[in-house]
Amino acid sequence: MTIKKAAVIGAGVMGAGIAAQLANAGIEVELLDRVDPKSANRTAIAQGAIERMAKTNPAPLMHKRNAKKIRPGNTEDDIGRLAECDIIIEAVFEDPKVKYDIFQKIDANRKPGSIIASNTSTIPLHDLVNGQTDQFKKDFVITHFFNPPRYMPLLELITSKDNSPEMIAEVTRFMDEKMGKGVVHCNDTPGFIANRIGTFWIQASINEAISRKLTIEEADSIVGQPMGIPKTGIFGLVDLVGLDLMPHISKSLTAKLPADDGYIKINKSYPVIEKMIADGYTGRKGKGGFYRLNDKREKLAVDLDTGAERPSQKVKMQAGLNAKKGGLKALVETHDKGGDYAWSVLKQTLAYTAEHAHTIAADINSVDTAMKLGYNWKYGPFEMLDKLGTDYVIKRMEAEGDKVPAFLKQAQGKTFYKTVNGKLNQMNADGSYAEIVRPEGVLLLSDIKRASKPIAASGSIPGLGKVGAALWDIGDGVICLEFTSKMNSLDFFTMKMINKACDLIEKGDGKYKALVIHNEADDFSLGANLKLAELAIKTKQFWVVDKMVKSGQETYKRLKYANFPVVSAPAGKALGGGCEILLHSHHVQAYAETYPGLVEVGVGLLPAWGGSTELMSRATQSKKLPKGPMPPVATIFETISTAKVGLSAFEAKDLMYLRETDGVTMNKARLLADAKKKALEMVPTHKPELPHNMTLPGPSGAAALNMAVDGFFAKGAATSYDVVVSDKVANVLTGGEKAGPGVVVTQDYLRELEHKNFMALVHDPRTVARISSILNTGKPLREGPMPGVRAQQLREEADKPGFFARVLAPLKNAFNKVTHRKPVNDNVLERDTKAKVNWPNLPKQ
Repeated sequence: MTIKKAAVIGAGVMGAGIAAQLANAGIEVELLDRVDPKSANRTAIAQGAIERMAKTNPAPLMHKRNAKKIRPGNTEDDIGRLAECDIIIEAVFEDPKVKYDIFQKIDANRKPGSIIASNTSTIPLHDLVNGQTDQFKKDFVITHFFNPPRYMPLLELITSKDNSPEMIAEVTRFMDEKMGKGVVHCNDTPGFIANRIGTFWIQASINEAISRKLTIEEADSIVGQPMGIPKTGIFGLVDLVGLDLMPHISKSLTAKLPADDGYIKINKSYPVIEKMIADGYTGRKGKGGFYRLNDKREKLAVDLDTGAERPSQKVKMQAGLNAKKGGLKALVETHDKGGDYAWSVLKQTLAYTAEHAHTIAADINSVDTAMKLGYNWKYGPFEMLDKLGTDYVIKRMEAEGDKVPAFLKQAQGKTFYKTVNGKLNQMNADGSYAEIVRPEGVLLLSDIKRASKPIAASGSIPGLGKVGAALWDIGDGVICLEFTSKMNSLDFFTMKMINKACDLIEKGDGKYKALVIHNEADDFSLGANLKLAELAIKTKQFWVVDKMVKSGQETYKRLKYANFPVVSAPAGKALGGGCEILLHSHHVQAYAETYPGLVEVGVGLLPAWGGSTELMSRATQSKKLPKGPMPPVATIFETISTAKVGLSAFEAKDLMYLRETDGVTMNKARLLADAKKKALEMVPTHKPELPHNMTLPGPSGAAALNMAVDGFFAKGAATSYDVVVSDKVANVLTGGEKAGPGVVVTQDYLRELEHKNFMALVHDPRTVARISSILNTGKPLREGPMPGVRAQQLREEADKPGFFARVLAPLKNAFNKVTHRKPVNDNVLERDTKAKVNWPNLPKQ
């Protein structure tokens, strides 16, 4: 059976989120909830849930049009619609009686063979099917999503002996390939895997923080990034999840777990937390939680002893600082308040996991995967044990008088994971090892790297760390180029390695025939190496920046016109130069959660590695835009000057960062395999595209764009330097002084304009200030509004009807003076350029 249509029963936060992800996967969805007695609209609850999807942040829908795939209904009038559905997912209140009644309705109205799934987070499957028909039991599974369903990749799948292998395989395939989930098969135990371990870890972290008299900021600074856990830390996480949810999970677990279970022994309630919940301080969804804001929007924190509010403080604990350099072991070997806290939490959590691993899961990799995908841990519990060293953990626990679980003791002198003949193996319950077999259609670069050495690699430079990129042979004549610098920033070494890959494939010996650009980092690339640019500018070595721009343009152009397929496979942020490499690829196979954007204006620059040119080329050829020279220019000007970022691969197509023909992969683990497959499909027929010449509006178009920007400036919506940067962007996109009606310009000409205007901005100290702000604070610098009385007068004028036609045009020269625009002498740029770029010759357009 192939799943083509779905139903979700329950339109609460989880039910609506699951419905949205089904719609993101292209599935038609029936979203049903109870009848609201207070509304004349009997589908008001489900309808309201769909309407809120457009307003929710982060957005549950990957594209606003996906809402049309969800039809609202209620469980009284519309229950008959279930007969059309292949899978029915229950997401109602976590109460066995409520679920039992819903299952009775579902069973009476569904079609034969349809799959019934529950999104329960804690109730075992054998309890849920109690009293149901034999056929119901055959068709029933638990599919436990994590919140928010779009963004959290874990799907815990719990099945039974009543399910057929074919049915389990179909549910697994659907959740994996269509819904984009990392499917982890769990045993039928309370809390399954992630919540069983995660709830214990949360309770232990809170207990230890309170008993050791840590502030919530101190606790979060340790049980956070130093431990490989999201920066929210433990109390920030509880705020995010909801303080009121924790007692429900605890109640469910304590009702099902045996009295001697470790969680039962450490489970505690605290009057301070109980009072917070009673007073409505339930976390981010309420009035705040452990962290909250006052009327002045100042961040406050709760005192764990008294419950009183106080200003939140930034803390840096030595253990956390040591972890940045020395990792997990340095964290727990720092014998101060922070390090001792970290060890106590880890010791308890890792021991509890080792004790129950083979009760809750088939193997340790399932446990580690569940914690990484469901709780965003960088390392799973058994990976943590390997990093600390099993002998170290055992010896320290024994020295402190703690009981060492038998499975952990069995690992003495060993590791839980090891590589055998290039394959990753995991320890079994009996101490033997077995290979971890990936699902069909999954190719991980980490597995390639484990089994081989790079074809070539940039390596490291003292003081800078890893730079550039590495090339890997991923089989069948395909090279994978992996960025390897910090944040995958792009530099001279990256360009050199891209050209190295091109040289190898163009060699003509038939060994290599395609290039895939991919890495497994959270973000594909955050753009050019700004640290290098800042250093060059501050030391007046402008020739370095000039060479960076030229080398980037020539290298990316070489990719675009390569006689072999170039396929980029991004995930996460692809910003600035990272976005530009997508624009120059022949095909992009993007993970659904890819966020591309040309954001250079934020640091006082413009896209100059061909990004402006490529985006303009796409816009002038677009059939969706009105005809004429201005609509494409205005569209791309808005995209670049406002630094628009696509918030999914589907939104990126609207912004033309991706083509309509580019592919989207829902499951990140399948991205490299999909990209490689596409590259090989392209090899027999690949031909590089011909250069596209354009007719652009020239100075008159630039004047129109600048007028609009000046209007924003007059209203105080743009800073003076925003106007300067936007002028340069407008000059590039409209074709400069030479363009105009009847004049055809080449892409090479636009690239020259990119270079000229980029270098002009580089010479402005306000650009340097913006770059420094991003590097030092991670936040864009916003210069103050227009100074003086004249600015106030203009803002008042801007609010009057007819402002643009009556006032703005005559004041254009005045705006130029007030905003301190500095024309750049081209001769200065020529003197600064001390080196030429020597990349392979490319055909002129």
